[in-house]
Amino acid sequence: MNMQSFGYSMSRGSSLPGFLIGILIALVVIWILVTNIRIVPQAEAYVIERLGRYKTTWEAGLHLKFPFIERVSRRVSLKEQVLDFPPQPVITKDNVIISLDSVVFCKVFDPRLYTYGVENPMTGLQNLASTTLRNIIGDMELDQTLTSRDEINAKMQTILDVATDDWGIKVTRVEIKNITPPAEIEEVMTKQMRAERERRQTVLEAQAHQEAVVARAEGDKKAKILAAEAERDAQIALAQGRARSIEMVYEAEANGLKNLKNADINEPVLRLKGLEALRQVADGRATKIFMPSDIANVVSTLGIAGESLGIGSSTPVDDSEKPAPPPETDPCLSDMTSFGGVEAAQTTARINMEMENYSHNH
Repeated sequence: MNMQSFGYSMSRGSSLPGFLIGILIALVVIWILVTNIRIVPQAEAYVIERLGRYKTTWEAGLHLKFPFIERVSRRVSLKEQVLDFPPQPVITKDNVIISLDSVVFCKVFDPRLYTYGVENPMTGLQNLASTTLRNIIGDMELDQTLTSRDEINAKMQTILDVATDDWGIKVTRVEIKNITPPAEIEEVMTKQMRAERERRQTVLEAQAHQEAVVARAEGDKKAKILAAEAERDAQIALAQGRARSIEMVYEAEANGLKNLKNADINEPVLRLKGLEALRQVADGRATKIFMPSDIANVVSTLGIAGESLGIGSSTPVDDSEKPAPPPETDPCLSDMTSFGGVEAAQTTARINMEMENYSHNH
């Protein structure tokens, strides 16, 4: 009985260490699996070495490496990086020292070359950007440097991109942030800028004055042209009105004569009109004798002739010229009438006077 219990206890004690060893082995296996299963995040890459030599590059996803003989040599970010380099002094072609700071945009396109191509890629890129910037600015003068940023950026981007291909780096863009000249150069540039602005202001004021003078002259010219055209139209209208009035007067006289002809006037009326005409002619200044054609009026004609010659009468003959009637005033004339309008009115009055003289003579 005692021997059986002793054997049972011995078998029980020997199975306990084996159980513990199994648990320990299981834990080790789990630990090995856990430590060798890697998940690579997006936009990253892992460089894997086996026994010290490059094996492969892991991209985003789940990966398993062999324990003890493989290791992750480097974790590389594939995102675009912004490298802001500190300002550095640069000498231009005309021996002016200026300070420039640049920004380089780049990204890794080959993790293997990025890991094994150069010891410190970003430091190498910074030094390469500094030397390239000095070479470019050294061939340019200060004024050209200040106005040629796009040209400087393009040259630097091309040179850096070609130089970093062996490092697995792609330079996508280069920008010059600040260009700081010396204080005395800034003062000179400020004065030059102020003088340029004053010159532009003077030019603009001169151009504005010139445009104003030209516009005023054009306005005066147009005003005079319009006034001359208005005066011309007024004179034409006045002349047309005078011509129409003269035409109407002649038409009225012609119509009157035609009416007299068509009226069939008798002899007594004609005699009466003749006496009225002789009365107007024999006004004391006549030097001619008008004799009627009928014999019956000889006595009256002799009386008229004697009166005309001063025979049988003490009334002297007035040989002076008959005073002309005062000219009629044109109601259209005023103080505001132009010189052309006054000349047109005088011409019209002269035409009327000539017509009256012509009618009296004929």
